[in-house]
Amino acid sequence: MEAVSRTAQWTAAARALESERESPLFVDPYARTVAAGIGFELLERYAGAGTVEFLAVRTTYLDRAIAEAVTGQGLRQVVFVAAGMDTRPFRLTWPEGVSVFELDRPALLAAKAELLEGAELPAGVTRTPVAVDLAGEWIGSLVEAGWQAEVPTLWVVEGLFFFLPEDAVRRLLATVCERTARGSVLLGDVASRASLQNPLARPFLNALKEDDSAWLFGTDEPEQFLAECGWDVREVKQPGEEGAEFGRWPFQVVPREVPRVPRSFLFTLDVPQS
Repeated sequence: MEAVSRTAQWTAAARALESERESPLFVDPYARTVAAGIGFELLERYAGAGTVEFLAVRTTYLDRAIAEAVTGQGLRQVVFVAAGMDTRPFRLTWPEGVSVFELDRPALLAAKAELLEGAELPAGVTRTPVAVDLAGEWIGSLVEAGWQAEVPTLWVVEGLFFFLPEDAVRRLLATVCERTARGSVLLGDVASRASLQNPLARPFLNALKEDDSAWLFGTDEPEQFLAECGWDVREVKQPGEEGAEFGRWPFQVVPREVPRVPRSFLFTLDVPQS
């Protein structure tokens, strides 16, 4: 796999650690398998204050938001953009008739298929891997795989925007917003710009850069940025705030008006109705 794709395995390692706690927020029975040895090596290499806790909170926030979208809102078409080693198609409970599409690089999807050989999907869901280059034109490949543009879709973009330049982030968000049906929802996360300049995180950021997985993008005004890309912002939360804490976040939440503070943001977006 390409170097940046390895980040999917260290996040899987973090999911494995959470799953093996006495009272876990979620249980991912496949996390240790897809993490493999390299995932735990990288997790140790990139370890920093709050890394494992953040990944546990992010996973839980998105798990619950996915459940609300497919069960509460009735969405039956789900696209994981840069799916990585995510195993939600296998580990979540899905309503009948859900179609899941997983977009990622060919080498990563091939490695994932090998690691998950023999894993069975739960009843009610179909899963279609779609090998694409997200830096290029990929909507056509998604349509060829069976995605229906006229059907409202749940889009999940987890752990991707850090690694893209700003113009690529804007292009991806705008493309999805323009091509997806009314009633669609997008879930994801983004870092603050201050996170890319945090002296305390310099060993972590330098290690990522050395491994050809440098963080390139962050925004200190996520609501404004996401709205500029065409979306209605339903919510943006920092880990530790109500609805994004789950008894796992160990740090004080610094008010947004305090400048130059490293932050992470979890968000839920809607396609405008007009």
